Amino acid sequence: MAGPTTAERGKRQQQESGPPRPPRRGRLRRPHMLIILLLATLLAIGGSVWLLYGSPYLRVKRVSVSGTRVLTGAQVREAADVSLGSPLISLDTDAIAARVRRKLPRIATVDVVRSWPRGIRLKVTERVPVLLIGNGGKFDEVDKEGVRFATVSEPPRAVPVLELTLSPSSGTRRFGTDRLIRGAVRVARDVPAAVARDTRTVKVRSYDSITLELTGGRNVLWGSGEKGRAKAAALTALMKAAPRARHFDVSVPTAPASSAG
Repeated sequence: MAGPTTAERGKRQQQESGPPRPPRRGRLRRPHMLIILLLATLLAIGGSVWLLYGSPYLRVKRVSVSGTRVLTGAQVREAADVSLGSPLISLDTDAIAARVRRKLPRIATVDVVRSWPRGIRLKVTERVPVLLIGNGGKFDEVDKEGVRFATVSEPPRAVPVLELTLSPSSGTRRFGTDRLIRGAVRVARDVPAAVARDTRTVKVRSYDSITLELTGGRNVLWGSGEKGRAKAAALTALMKAAPRARHFDVSVPTAPASSAG
């Protein structure tokens, strides 16, 4: 008996192996997807760079100033020297702040903030004088840190003037004039607010002999610049207990004294 023909054997093999499989297209499409994603990423990055640095929409148009008390906004803007029209993202805010503090010593701190999309905000804090030091007919303003930050022709109200009346035994050689001045600044800083408004002169005779001269012919013997908080508390209590007194002594805060004469 004759065996199967060649055609029959081919048909049987085809039936056993199943229907033909379609070609795998995933491997062919994956490289194309990667290229598309890469191009999209590059376009997004390029667009962002252009928007931040090249477009006219994110450039400095205005500089606003807040927090000034004595200075004007125009003075602060001039010191900041921000170039209008510059890309907002490219401004060096630290350099701007340093420039303002260098040109305007009255400013203690300045916070430079980008105000998107087209502004810069300068938030400043001015130094507040606690003591005045005579300087050739004018006055140097000194803040609570002992920084001389400005010279003015007219003394501001409610700021005491330093008066150095050093005695031969004042210890100037030991402490130095600068240290005595720092002690006076500490006293002016620690005096209670209600007393500070009435203080006209801070008189320094020696390191441990500092006196406050108040309105109404009153005075306070403060002593040294040490233990300022304790002395301030003692003076507040003493003034409440003896409102008619004219002389107060808090040089030893644990044993304050007052007198009317």
